[in-house]
Amino acid sequence: MPETRFTASGVRLRERGRRPGELNWLLLPGGPGIGSESLTELADALSVPGTVWLVDLPGDGSNQPADGATPIFENWPHVLLEAAQALPNVVFAGHSTGGMYLLSVPELEAHLVGLALLDAAPDAAWHARFVEMTRRHPLPAVEAASAAYERSGRDEDIAAITVASAEWNFSPRGLEAGRALLARMPYSGASIAWSEANFDHVYEAAWFPAELPTLRLAGDDDRIVWRGGWDEPRFNGPNVVVRRIPDAGHFPWIEDPQAVAAAFDELARRIQALR
Repeated sequence: MPETRFTASGVRLRERGRRPGELNWLLLPGGPGIGSESLTELADALSVPGTVWLVDLPGDGSNQPADGATPIFENWPHVLLEAAQALPNVVFAGHSTGGMYLLSVPELEAHLVGLALLDAAPDAAWHARFVEMTRRHPLPAVEAASAAYERSGRDEDIAAITVASAEWNFSPRGLEAGRALLARMPYSGASIAWSEANFDHVYEAAWFPAELPTLRLAGDDDRIVWRGGWDEPRFNGPNVVVRRIPDAGHFPWIEDPQAVAAAFDELARRIQALR
């Protein structure tokens, strides 16, 4: 039976897949507010050696206090260090804001054997470009759903916003599957509000691997997170594998799971070559 673990601060790790090997692959979702269920298709596409885990910060997605209490975010995102320390031979993979959370915790580096950044950015400059994109390509259904959520404040109504935004997140070939993915997700309005107030607009990477095997991967048609911030030489050392997935959006494993899996295989080979 798949294992579930909780760290002292409530970070949840759920085993999704296991193959022979000693590596532990921790998949952290973006959002914030969206659960690690958004990464199940990614986890299932991977053929890397070792165990794949879905990770949720305390109070994010479906990882809510059992007693219905208000989630506490004061240790976000630094509690990710607890997850990295919970298992040996950890490769942390963060999608979108999840990748940015990882890069804001420099203590992580000493506890990882590899890092994957999926449709992430090195600083908050992506956010203004995202807002400008939404102005150039408005989706009336998003505006209507956002207004409904402002009136209700219910987490259940966040799904309507994200489903309506599917055209921003997926290429045409991934749109149907993308809508289905977004519709089934758990959402946490409290974590969205925390990140908006405390992280999204001030984020700047506090570290980046100089030697640690690293994968930087993004959909070539990602309209959410701007990739231009990665142009600096310090983000493109010989330890970094860069992969852009053609005709794919913000969740590139939906449009092309084979290409994404191949990129992870390459990262795994680089990690194992150093062991």
